Amino acid sequence: MHRLQNKVAIITGAGSGIGAATTELFCAEGAKVLMVDMNQEAIELTHSKILEKHPEAQILTHLADTSNEALALAAVEKVIAAFGKLHILVNNASMRNYSALSNVSQEEWLAVVGVNLLGVSNYCKAALPELRKFGNASIVNVSSCYAVTGRKGMGLYDSTKAAQLAYTRTLAFEEAQHGIRVNSICPGSTLTDFHIDRAAAKGKSVEQLKTERNTTSLLGRWASPIEIANPILWFASDEASFITGTNLMVDAGLHIM
Repeated sequence: MHRLQNKVAIITGAGSGIGAATTELFCAEGAKVLMVDMNQEAIELTHSKILEKHPEAQILTHLADTSNEALALAAVEKVIAAFGKLHILVNNASMRNYSALSNVSQEEWLAVVGVNLLGVSNYCKAALPELRKFGNASIVNVSSCYAVTGRKGMGLYDSTKAAQLAYTRTLAFEEAQHGIRVNSICPGSTLTDFHIDRAAAKGKSVEQLKTERNTTSLLGRWASPIEIANPILWFASDEASFITGTNLMVDAGLHIM
């Protein structure tokens, strides 16, 4: 416990799924957190649930689409005004699209790039001046296992997730002189509310859904959000102090199947 004691973090896409699990874990480990999400209902619900479990937690919320650069700057200003410093940035927000590459419109490309790539850039750019002040700051970018393997129907998402890996490597080079570590993780199939709600809309129960990942995991199951949050915590903590420019596959072996 308290692996992030006295640390301050911004987590995007914090309203649900991996982001919500990461926020709760960071709070349990002593961090002060600014949650960023564009879904007001989700972020408020997660905020209250965490405070119920951890009444001592210091959490702020920030309603924003990560593609908006001005709101990224406002997020950093808010966290500095409240907590006076910033040590950790977790870029978790993402946008999906199911169009085939042969049919995708320019508007669709711009929307997905805006969140999955420019969104990461917006928050990194806004946070870097504050992160540089401490010499041992950490950025964790949440990519996807499909950044390194192919599939049909998710070309926009997978392409931008692959771009995040290149962005991570270059930023690690550029910020090493300031002591900022920049790493990424590639989660595999994770059983989040997004997938549960999508399945329910098709008439599938959670139990049915749980049987559908036998071919996309050597372990034959979905990950829970906390199983992705734990590696994010490790990268963010001082335990990973000699690791930068690294991508960690958290996909139960999908990338070797």
